[in-house]
Amino acid sequence: MWSFDTIPRDWLIAFLEHRIGDRRVIRLIRKWLDAGVMDDGTWTDAGVGTPQGNIVSPCLANVFLHYVLDLWFHRKWRPMVPEGEAIIIRYADDVVVGFQHKRDAERYLRDIRERLDRFGLSLHPDKTRLVEFGRFASANRRRRGAGRPETFHFLGFTHFCTTTRRGRFRLGRKPIAKRVNRTLARIGEVLRERWHHDIWEVGEWLGRVFQGWLNYFAVPGSGRFLRAFRRRLQRLWLRALRRRSQRHRFDWKRLERMTEILWPRVSIRHPWPDQRFAVKHPR
Repeated sequence: MWSFDTIPRDWLIAFLEHRIGDRRVIRLIRKWLDAGVMDDGTWTDAGVGTPQGNIVSPCLANVFLHYVLDLWFHRKWRPMVPEGEAIIIRYADDVVVGFQHKRDAERYLRDIRERLDRFGLSLHPDKTRLVEFGRFASANRRRRGAGRPETFHFLGFTHFCTTTRRGRFRLGRKPIAKRVNRTLARIGEVLRERWHHDIWEVGEWLGRVFQGWLNYFAVPGSGRFLRAFRRRLQRLWLRALRRRSQRHRFDWKRLERMTEILWPRVSIRHPWPDQRFAVKHPR
């Protein structure tokens, strides 16, 4: 979804006035919106959208989409239109909507285009598509001879259909391959700059990088992909260490001992929601 650059400011201010009664705050937000963008010493302001890089732009865009999309879906569209179950998950301007029936998904796609067009927004043509997904997708596609279910990207993960050891459906998630390759390429560039730095200092820095990777991507079912990333990171560091001199003395066993000391162990950091929120609602 395209939102930051195309949000109508009049609609945004109207939505904010539902929550903010202080006119001084509204006037300050107008100043933020009209601040424009400086690029190579040139000031520009398109008159629409929230300026990129503005400290309040993500918050304002989130408020705008709350009224345009979230409330419309939960209060108007879902109670009246779909025949089966429907669920929506949104983070900023990235949205995934799930439906029990295909006809509900097709109806939603038509309606959401009209809804966004009313407020000056549009769906991203390359990221918007219907995907057959879920516990029955594999069996249904197998009967039709259509192959494995499609995958989709959301928030840095590739989501795919898989099964447990008992053969039950399970949601599979792994880091997007392009993001993995891009991250390793950036790390390789930094390693070339640090070829002659102290190896323990470089190892500690790589440990912090790997810790940050685990903090985001260590979700249930991603263990083998995390171990594969760790192994590729080790090979990258070993190649850099061996290129420090024509008479290198580094072998894989020595590298393994160093990474065992300096790097965190691969472990799941984010359990499933039913375990993370294992409490009963007062209702």
